[in-house]
Amino acid sequence: ALVGLQNIKGEFEKLAAFIKVEQKRKELGGERSLLNNHFVFMGNPGTGKTTVARLLGKVFKTLGVLKKGHVIEVDRSNLVAKFIGQTSAKTNEAIDTAMGGILFIDEAYSLVVEDSKNDFGQQAIQTLLKRMEDDAERFIVIVAGYPSEMDKFINSNPGLSSRFKRQILFEDYSAEELFEIFILMLEKKNLEMTDEAVLKAKSIFVEIYSSRDKNFGNGRTV
Repeated sequence: ALVGLQNIKGEFEKLAAFIKVEQKRKELGGERSLLNNHFVFMGNPGTGKTTVARLLGKVFKTLGVLKKGHVIEVDRSNLVAKFIGQTSAKTNEAIDTAMGGILFIDEAYSLVVEDSKNDFGQQAIQTLLKRMEDDAERFIVIVAGYPSEMDKFINSNPGLSSRFKRQILFEDYSAEELFEIFILMLEKKNLEMTDEAVLKAKSIFVEIYSSRDKNFGNGRTV
């Protein structure tokens, strides 16, 4: 039911099919593969990253991959403490809350502070990587943020690049898709537009899309 996101819908259809085959193979006595279902969501604000993460929790629960399917949304402030020795405990607490579901780390690149060897963000990353190994398949991690920053984040640590094999790009919505989102919002409020208003709205979204920059809000702008 989500507008656009065709490449993402296709990716998760293939993933769901793969999971079903693995489950069938196990039923028939075959050796089951260890699933690496951790993701990098790359995209600008408002492209549906958080919405898709919440839906994935429900999908993975239905497929039997996750026991609960809930999504815990965190950022740097929820993982990194201000004082020595507290970051690991804070990160572990967030992970414990996500057990059986998804830990969604927004703006994950903020955990890496360049030219700062003493920043506690690295400790949060090391704690996360250890738990991803120790509690494999008990929870899923999704790290999200701007494409260029997320590339730097994943490449900043060999452990990150080896555990986050699935990278999903959330592209900006086109002018047509922005208008489609707008229509859906109107329908929810039982509102209709005149023909003149339709033309006006379409021209506005064309202008907004053509002049977008890094801070373009996509669905939030609508």
